[in-house]
This record gives sequence, structure tokens and C-alpha cells, in this order.
Amino acid sequence: MIPRRQFLQSLAVAAAAPVVAHAAKKTEFKLRYVLSSALFGEMPLEAILPEVAKTGCEAIDIWCRVHGNQREQIKAMGDEAFAGLLKKHQVKFGVNTSYTLGPTGQAEEIRWMKKFGGRIIVTGSKGPSEVSGAAAKTAVKELIEKMKPHVALAEENGVTLALENHAKQLLYHPDALRYFAEFNRSTHLGVAFAPHHLHAWEDQIPALIRDLGAAQIPFMYFQEHSEGIYKTVPKEIELQQLPGFGGALDYRPIVRALADIRYAGYVEIFMHPTPRGVPILPTVPEITAAINRSRDYVERCRREVVG
Repeated sequence: MIPRRQFLQSLAVAAAAPVVAHAAKKTEFKLRYVLSSALFGEMPLEAILPEVAKTGCEAIDIWCRVHGNQREQIKAMGDEAFAGLLKKHQVKFGVNTSYTLGPTGQAEEIRWMKKFGGRIIVTGSKGPSEVSGAAAKTAVKELIEKMKPHVALAEENGVTLALENHAKQLLYHPDALRYFAEFNRSTHLGVAFAPHHLHAWEDQIPALIRDLGAAQIPFMYFQEHSEGIYKTVPKEIELQQLPGFGGALDYRPIVRALADIRYAGYVEIFMHPTPRGVPILPTVPEITAAINRSRDYVERCRREVVG
């Protein structure tokens, strides 16, 4: 005989099972896409903003020269006109990619973003270049200490500073990223995670995502390393930087890692054209079609690994 208390408990568990299953279904892992204005070169914002919804994105990432000039366009038109464009096209301003100012020069951009509810500034990192081991440990500690007043300002304005793991910078080697994960204590400072700069350690990418965790990756590029990043090559080779365009990077373990950490930050389908500042393809519809092809591939990977 089953004791009465145990029997009632089993009934309660059975009754709750459909509710739990429904809740699990409701919290299915999704990816949140943001559209980079730099993919359109120096095309006008008026032409780019309608593509946010068409590409399955929820926000725009504004770039400045040399990769685009949309930040300069906003300065020329004024904040009120920019706000009007966002409203007209029902677009959220999510990310401001601002490399020229560096991690410690973003005060004006932080305050500016607050006007529009922007949340993330992507930039580089300061310190010795591409260090590893003990040198990376020391340099990352120093960087985080130097960033404290800038992170405090970001937090005050509801902004997160995301430092890209970029070649020839401090946050490049996997050691530096792991030390960042160990020493960073602010949710308003994180990594703009770039797999294409980790091509020398491709097999470590999923583990690095797990080591950093969702709280320390507010933004992630979906871009693959290619010789087309740095030199003129046929367009079909240059486009291999985009997921699903014939490159060698398998996104399934990457998406699996993102699902495992319940990643909730932005992901951005991205590539660099050569030369910088030109559209990745000649027309807006062609660019949008390429992004959607890439997103379809990523979504197939997502369905395959997480259902």
C-alpha cells in the first residue's frame, strides 16, 4: 500500500506535469537578432530601418565610419529627426557600435543612447595586444579596474559596455576571455563575443561561451573568419563570413552552448566587406535576402539542437 501522503503527493506531481510542460514550451530558447547598419555601407537610414522587421530583427545597431556612416547621418539630421525615423518605422535602437572612442571614451555616447532607450555600446579593449597566461591575468585585472568609473556611468544610464574579443587587442586570447569571466563583477560590462576572431581556437568556442555565461555576453556576432575580411576576393568567398554561405564553421555546437546558458543577449549576422564602408551587396533587397538566408541557416541549427 502507498502511504496516503505519498499518494497525494504523486497526484499533485501528475496534475502539475502539464503545467510544467506548458511552461517549458513557453520558455523555448529563441535567438534575438539585431541588424547592423554597416552591412548597408553608407546607405541612408531611411532605406535601412524598414529592413529591421524584414530580417527578423528586433532592433538596429548603428555604426560610424569607416564601416558605415549612420552615426554621422544622425548627427547631421539631429536627435529629433532620428527619433522620428525610429517611430515611423517602429524600430528599436538596440546597439551603438563605437570603436573610435574606445572603452574609456564613451561618456557622451552613453548619455546619448539613454535618450532613445539604447542598451549596448560595442567597442574594443585597451591594454597589451593578444597576451595570454599570466600577462593576460594581470592586464585583464588592470582593465577592469580602469573601467570602473565608465561602467558606473553606463549603469546609471541603463547601458552595457560590450568589449569585443578583437585581434591585436587585449581581449583576444581565450586566456584573456576566461580571466575576464573570472574578474568582472558588473552586469553593465561584458564581451561582444566574436567567433571569427577565435578561428585559431575554433574548438574552444562553445566552452568559452559557457565559461563566460549569459551575464557576460550581452552581444554576439554571427560571423566566420575568412580571407575576404582583409583582402579583395570574389564575392562568393567574401560572403562566406556569413553563416550558411559555405564556410567551415559549424554553428550547431555554438547554438547549443547559447541554449545551455540561456543566452538572452543580441546576436548579429555580420561580415566585413573589402574595402570597408561599402554595402555587402549592391542593393537593399539583395542585402536583406542574404541576411535572411543566413538567419534561416542559424534557425535550422537551433531547431536541430534544441528543438
